Amino acid sequence: MIIFKTFSSSFQKFYHTIGSMASKYNVVFVLGGPGAGKGTQCAKIVQEFGYVHLSAGDLLREERSSDGSEFGELIEKHINDGTIVPVEITCSLIERAMKASGKDNFLIDGFPRNQNNLEGWESVMGDKVNLKFVLFFSCSLEVCSERCLARGAAGSGRSDDNLETLKKRFNTYMTATMPIIEHYEKLNLVKKIDASADPEKIFEEVKKLFQS
Repeated sequence: MIIFKTFSSSFQKFYHTIGSMASKYNVVFVLGGPGAGKGTQCAKIVQEFGYVHLSAGDLLREERSSDGSEFGELIEKHINDGTIVPVEITCSLIERAMKASGKDNFLIDGFPRNQNNLEGWESVMGDKVNLKFVLFFSCSLEVCSERCLARGAAGSGRSDDNLETLKKRFNTYMTATMPIIEHYEKLNLVKKIDASADPEKIFEEVKKLFQS
């Protein structure tokens, strides 16, 4: 009887562990400078491989414009200053969107962007996700800047597609986000793509990563 109870208890723990592993969200972080083409490539990945695309920036902008949002003014200030929104807010919005989707595979675009983001994510979501890899779109600041300014001139409606804010965003990217990419490189989790080419050529390289 004692042996049976011990076996039963062990089996229940094993089953619970397997169940927890199976219920984890599969995540690919998508990082790169502003204008590196993250959104364009994510849209193609969604169509080809069925992932759910969650843009940290889009989620923050949606929350900012939501009526009665308690975080709206704070988010607006950070976006206009080219600085990074507190991680607690961003993680909350990402997790809420993941739950609402009812799906398991996610592209999280533009996050984590600094050390605080990384630590906050690992604290809040580390046990809830399986990080498959970090998709890094490498592109010169000159090319990124041209793309963003062209996007703004075409009527993107984004308050941060202007030269003054772009300079702040680029500075934040180089000083805060690049160290995060380097952190994941040390863990052999970074898949680097040259994002200066034509979008279709870029996607041919992206597809290889998701097919492997």
